[in-house]
Amino acid sequence: MHFSIPETESRSGDSGGSAYVAYNIHVNGVLHCRVRYSQLLGLHEQLRKEYGANVLPAFPPKKLFSLTPAEVEQRREQLEKYMQAVRQDPLLGSSETFNSFLRRAQQETQQVPTEEVSLEVLLSNGQKVLVNVLTSDQTEDVLEAVAAKLDLPDDLIGYFSLFLVREKEDGAFSFVRKLQEFELPYVSVTSLRSQEYKIVLRKSYWDSAYDDDVMENRVGLNLLYAQTVSDIERGWILVTKEQHRQLKSLQEKVSKKEFLRLAQTLRHYGYLRFDACVADFPEKDCPVVVSAGNSELSLQLRLPGQQLREGSFRVTRMRCWRVTSSVPLPSGSTSSPGRGRGEVRLELAFEYLMSKDRLQWVTITSPQAIMMSICLQSMVDELMVKKSGGSIRKVGSKCGLSSEQMLRRRVGGTLRRSDSQQAVKSPPLLESPDATRESMVKLSSKLSAVSLRGIGSPSTDASASDVHGNFAFEGIGDEDL
Repeated sequence: MHFSIPETESRSGDSGGSAYVAYNIHVNGVLHCRVRYSQLLGLHEQLRKEYGANVLPAFPPKKLFSLTPAEVEQRREQLEKYMQAVRQDPLLGSSETFNSFLRRAQQETQQVPTEEVSLEVLLSNGQKVLVNVLTSDQTEDVLEAVAAKLDLPDDLIGYFSLFLVREKEDGAFSFVRKLQEFELPYVSVTSLRSQEYKIVLRKSYWDSAYDDDVMENRVGLNLLYAQTVSDIERGWILVTKEQHRQLKSLQEKVSKKEFLRLAQTLRHYGYLRFDACVADFPEKDCPVVVSAGNSELSLQLRLPGQQLREGSFRVTRMRCWRVTSSVPLPSGSTSSPGRGRGEVRLELAFEYLMSKDRLQWVTITSPQAIMMSICLQSMVDELMVKKSGGSIRKVGSKCGLSSEQMLRRRVGGTLRRSDSQQAVKSPPLLESPDATRESMVKLSSKLSAVSLRGIGSPSTDASASDVHGNFAFEGIGDEDL
């Protein structure tokens, strides 16, 4: 996730008090919350108490006198780097202190009181599921509420995630991001103030071998079946005329398991498709459609005068990748600090092992570059979990939940809490893979640390800190080449 502070605002204090500078924190280019320097300082001091000063990045110091415009801009840049560094740190970025701060700030910024509401969540086929939640419920709370409404067993919740999507005019979904534990789903979707944005439930794993676990349960089977039928209808799964005839016959017989077994053999089964974009492979400015799944990125393209072609890039052959952001300016124009910023251009670039001794960078330019990067990371995580004999199945109905979360109960679809449980809360998120250890934890709550940087031109070289290393790359054998 990309945390940025692209701008500041001068705001009046409460009850006519003195004006102050507010910092707008954006996540993936969308306003998440608005905070004061003193609030960020308080967060920093709390993190220092819990983890020690040597773990934290540098925080901009207090000033005795009012800041000049140049000093305000300098502090904005320093705070932006601080937030990005904390978010990308496996320990700090997954901490309850950091995530609850962001949730609380999001709720306060959007001025949403804590109250019970009905939230609409869509299934892949467009079916609506209404759940009763609190406006202050975090992502895992909402996911559990949807599972309870559908009667999905607790040990299968880890196989599914909630996604923020934009519904296009033709009814197709454009995936914006997977909802994370630092945000409140109700606030995230309503603050966009557009009915185009929806929350969708979709499976969160890539390896179709995990389908067997889900298909053991009636509700899990129905969810997989609905998603697969929808993906076929949208053209996400590639089907020949004969295969389509066989699938249609199985649908008419309501043979859901047989339908899914056949679908598993089809190209792009279980893939996530992105909107049309541009890549520099096999040639510059090549229009492509990118899909992610089965431990690869697939690029479908149509070269001039040629039929549709597809290129596949295995994640195990990506040495590393990075997401970069740039803000194009009109020729000859200048931009004052924090102002005159154009639309952000996002690029996903990965270094790929084309042959045994040749690495090559491939760049995809897309507004969904961050989502693509998160898909790459989650595929790598899944490979590492499988390699170590781990599982994505949750053990026990409420295993691993804090005592505070255990206060929560849902009886007959009704939300119940003790009066004391009104604070915004969250269990720690998963950690990113670390060179010194392997994290084997539930995939559905995985938050990938994605490094972004502002660049002045596409030729700017990335520093080592900008590059996201691939720990699955180390396992490549000659048979993969």
